Amino acid sequence: MSAPALPDTYPHWIYDGSEIPDPLGHGERAVEFLCRLKHPKSGLKDRRFQVDPWVERIVRRIYGPRDDQGRRIVRRVVLLVPRGNRKTSLAAALALLHTIGPERASGGECIFAAADRNQAGIGFREAVGVIREDKRVAKAVKVYDAHNAPKRIAFPRDGVVLETISSDGAAQHGRTPSFVLADEIHIWKGRELWEALTTGLDKTDGGLLVIATTAGRGHENLAWEVIEDARKVARGEVDDPTILPILFEASPEADWRDEALWHAVNPGLAHGYPSLQGFRDHAKRAERSPAELESLKQLKLNVWADNSLSPFITMADYDAGAGPIDMAALEGKPCWIGVDMSTTTDLTAVVCAFRGDDGEFIVIPHFFCPADNLRARADKDGVPFPQWAADGHLTATPGNVVDYQAVADHLIALAQRYDVREVGFDPAYAMPVMRPCADAGLPVATIRQSWITQSPALNTLERAVISGKFRHGGNPILRWCFDNIAIHTDSAGNRTMHKGKSKDRIDGAVATWMAVSRADAGAGVVSVYANADGNEDLFEW
Repeated sequence: MSAPALPDTYPHWIYDGSEIPDPLGHGERAVEFLCRLKHPKSGLKDRRFQVDPWVERIVRRIYGPRDDQGRRIVRRVVLLVPRGNRKTSLAAALALLHTIGPERASGGECIFAAADRNQAGIGFREAVGVIREDKRVAKAVKVYDAHNAPKRIAFPRDGVVLETISSDGAAQHGRTPSFVLADEIHIWKGRELWEALTTGLDKTDGGLLVIATTAGRGHENLAWEVIEDARKVARGEVDDPTILPILFEASPEADWRDEALWHAVNPGLAHGYPSLQGFRDHAKRAERSPAELESLKQLKLNVWADNSLSPFITMADYDAGAGPIDMAALEGKPCWIGVDMSTTTDLTAVVCAFRGDDGEFIVIPHFFCPADNLRARADKDGVPFPQWAADGHLTATPGNVVDYQAVADHLIALAQRYDVREVGFDPAYAMPVMRPCADAGLPVATIRQSWITQSPALNTLERAVISGKFRHGGNPILRWCFDNIAIHTDSAGNRTMHKGKSKDRIDGAVATWMAVSRADAGAGVVSVYANADGNEDLFEW
């Protein structure tokens, strides 16, 4: 069986036998500590903690290398490993290494952090299980595990505490942790907890952050940002020896049926976990079910998934259009604009569409939302609205509602820059912006949002994306909107787009299909089409 093709970020060093520096013996010391622990679910006869070779190499690589002052070099471990490879057990053992083991610091704070209380409790229970397997250890610590109360493990002799926390980040500012396990960050909501803990770790030398997670969904979130940064370190694009990337993931195009790939991406399989038969059963289900295939790829092969469970197009095809756009070359060119207005408190999208010489579509998006509570909005949606505003992709209008006049002014300015042939609005909430635009002489129209207009427009847009004739310049908000699309297909094969989840935003994608469909029609004036009963215009002044 030939070796599977693996990403260039794969941690080959775990298996190549290369030397791991350990000038002070701290790597050896950490391994010895783990080997002395016991685990209630260990497969070994004496219930010793199972320190398999791949685990041992990781532990040595974290704790062995030192700088010229004897300080540990690694301060952040990014462990991306599929479900079932006992990453939580490893993280719990490392937490105990810093709580009762030789890496403990007097008065140290060790933290299990997760998206919610139940998730944080999984690592805590692993640590408690290890403690209770050894009577000597159990006598030396105090475990606080009351229902609906903070869960803590205390080592009174040195004043060290290990506790669990979840998503209430605001309450965690002011801490100075020495060890943090950030568990399954792909399901974390917002950034406040992350920022509280990472800035707390930065207060002292020697802190350690262990990020243990499986692959997530979408790119506009904390987890993708952290993993992508680790990938850059693994490739050598970023020189940061304080970050240790351990990225067990398959390439999206890899053959998911290849058992050699399963073993390469799941380091525990060679040692009996996860279940190989369970893996095979899952693969059989994946042959019959797209949802099971999606689950297999994301959770067992760590292929990062698109945000939508019923996507419009693959995001790989979409991303092919992310190259730079010559904005100056578009000056004075014919332009069709789609506007998806929002309620006064939501996201408004304006997308300009142009036709290229070779039939491609070029789109330039811009977005508006209220400035008040921008950070809370970011936490709710799990995307960096403040950063997008700072980067110029988003106009945050003063106050707690969208300033419709600011949207109208933006459209009028676009008409001064481009040869605007039509500004098409979703009729909902459109009038406050349509009126000033019409008064300024812009060719405004409404575009109904039924399948009669949308389905053929989606066909046009889909063909453009798949054929590589859709250019968007990599705008991150537009990408997020496209990644959120879910497609509904009726019994006649007509398609409409909707949100994959109630909180998702697809405003930019809606404005895009409107702009692209009108650019494709190439109308110099507003076109009039009858609807199904012949009584109402779909495109109207």
